Amino acid sequence: MDLPVWQALYTELEAKNFVVISVALDTAGVAAAGQWIRAANPTYPCLIDSEHVVADLYGMVNVPQAVWIDEEGMIVRPTETAGTTDGFRHMDRTKFAMPPEAIASLRETRRTYLDALRDWAENGAESRYALNDAERLARLTPTTFDDQMARAHFTLGEYLHEEGRPNEAQVEFAEAKRLHPESWEFARQAWALEDPSKSGGPEFWDAVAALGDKHYYAPVRLTADA
Repeated sequence: MDLPVWQALYTELEAKNFVVISVALDTAGVAAAGQWIRAANPTYPCLIDSEHVVADLYGMVNVPQAVWIDEEGMIVRPTETAGTTDGFRHMDRTKFAMPPEAIASLRETRRTYLDALRDWAENGAESRYALNDAERLARLTPTTFDDQMARAHFTLGEYLHEEGRPNEAQVEFAEAKRLHPESWEFARQAWALEDPSKSGGPEFWDAVAALGDKHYYAPVRLTADA
């Protein structure tokens, strides 16, 4: 979801001690993400994570993803898709338009997710969307050895890129993507560093098409019984 959506929710729920913290995962830092934050002029914290530390800590592999954390610093809901759908896959790329049914589905998914956040802000631990210990653990995605090796290759690729060695950097990015193919964070960042137009260009769309019946954005089960 975009910054204005989060701004509206933050403004609505601020009095209930609800805080949105938005994190842009971008190696290029302020040069890449700063303009979008300034244009939105948010009143909630917006951070730029050029080293992708947040993604590593919370197992984030795409955007938008979110994790719910309570006042005690405890994870209430592990990382999950934040109110969006795969509707963009039906987009007419010549007109950048989605069919009406895809738009309706996206709006309903967004509304449902935001309503769940409202319920949590109102009811805290008693919210039906606050998962119990067993459910939280069940929804955590274990980090594998390959995942960590992928992160190491990606970090080395970032370093090489910053050192002006783009060809070597792309070798490391390619290995990161091979080891952790579920991470669109790795793929899109690598494309953006190589050529910003590629992060939304043919390479991206070819990779999405290659998913076949697999989801780009994993659907969210908001309640344990859903």
